[in-house]
Amino acid sequence: MKNYAKITPEGTKDLLFEDCLANRTVSDMLGNVFSGRGFHEVLTPALEFYDLFEEDVSGIPMESMYKMSDEKGRLMVMRADSTLPIARMVSTRLQNADKPLRLYYNQRVYRNHLGLTGRSNEVMEAGVELIGAKGKRADLEVMSTAIEALSACVPDFRIELGHAGFFRALAGKLPVSPRKREKIRFYIESKNYSALNSTLDKLPQSPYVDIIRRLPRLFGGIEVLDEACRLCDDEQALSTLDYVRDIYNSLSKFGLGSRLIIDLGLVQRNDYYSSIVFSGYVIGSGEPVLIGGRYDNLLDKFDAPAPAIGFGINVDALSKVMLSRSSIPPIPKTEVLVHSEEGWEMTAIQYTKTLLQAHINAENSVFETLDEALAYARKKGIRKLTVVGEEIRTMNTEVQS
Repeated sequence: MKNYAKITPEGTKDLLFEDCLANRTVSDMLGNVFSGRGFHEVLTPALEFYDLFEEDVSGIPMESMYKMSDEKGRLMVMRADSTLPIARMVSTRLQNADKPLRLYYNQRVYRNHLGLTGRSNEVMEAGVELIGAKGKRADLEVMSTAIEALSACVPDFRIELGHAGFFRALAGKLPVSPRKREKIRFYIESKNYSALNSTLDKLPQSPYVDIIRRLPRLFGGIEVLDEACRLCDDEQALSTLDYVRDIYNSLSKFGLGSRLIIDLGLVQRNDYYSSIVFSGYVIGSGEPVLIGGRYDNLLDKFDAPAPAIGFGINVDALSKVMLSRSSIPPIPKTEVLVHSEEGWEMTAIQYTKTLLQAHINAENSVFETLDEALAYARKKGIRKLTVVGEEIRTMNTEVQS
C-alpha cells in the first residue's frame, strides 16, 4: 500500500457521525434564517479557472490556492472563495435578472494555510450576498441577517465593526509601494505589533504613521471612534468614522450591549472590501466564525458594475463549538431491530418502513440468525427485537438478572 493511502492531506479530516450531524444541523439552521429573510440558494463549481481568483482581484496569494490543469493545459483552482464565483455567476447567468439579488450559499472552500498548523484547508462556508443595493439600509439588512444567523446557533457571539476605507485613506498618505502597503495591512490584521513597528520605524514619521501604529489597539466601544477622530484630521478618513458610528448606533438597538465592538484594526483584504467590514466571534473558536463587508467595486471586474455586500460563516467552526456545548441534538437511537425469518425478508423490510413512518426509530436486521441479531441488539443498546415470520413477535433484549 502506498505511503499516503491511509491518511488525509494536511488541513483536512474525515467527519464521522456526530460531526456530520452537527455540520448538517448548523447548515440547516443557517439556511432557514437566510431563506426566511428572502435569500435564494445558489451553488458554484468546486473547480474554477485561476483567472477568477487572480491575486490582484481576490487578495488571495497564489500559493494559498490548490492548483491543477485541465486537459487543455489551462490553469484551474479549487474554489478558494465563494463571493468571486457568485460575482461571476451574477455577471453571466444572472446579468438580466432584476436587482437587488438576494443570494445565499452553503458550500466548501479550499485554501492552503501555509505554515499555520491546526487551520483547516477545507471549510464548509455558508453566507449571503446582496447584490445591486447600496447605502445604509442594505448594510443593515445584511448585518442584521448575520446577527440573526449567529443568534440562531449560539447566544454568546460578538460582532466587530470596522471600515476598509479608514485604513486605505491613512495608508494612501504613506510614502510606500503597494507591496509594502499590503505588508503593513497584514501586520495590522494579524496584530503583529513587532513587525508593524519595525516597518513603520523606517518611514518618515507623521500623524498618519502614528495612527496606523495604533490601529491594532483601537478596539472597544464608541470611545474608540472619539479617540480616532482626535488623532486624525483627514477628511476622507473622518467620513468613514462617521459612517461606522452611524451603523454602530443602529445595531445597538438589537440589545447586543458589550458584544458589539468597534475594531479599526479590522483591515482584512482591503482591496476586496470597499466600505463597512465586520467579523463575528464565538467563545471556543480562536478564529472568527463570520467575516463580511461591502465590496462595491468587485463586479466592475466582470463588466457588470453593481454595489454589493455579504458575509460568510465558517460552518465547521460553528459546528465544533455547538457540539462541544452539547447544543446539537444527539443522534437518535434505534428503538427496534426488525429481524426476518427465512423467506420473510421483504415483509420485514416493509414492516421496518411502517415503524419509521410511525416515527419509531427502527433498523432492519442483516444477520442470518436470530442469535446474531439478538447479540447485536444487546451490544448496541436496542431494547426491542421484532421477529417477522408467519406471525410478528417482539421480545425485550435486556438480559434478565
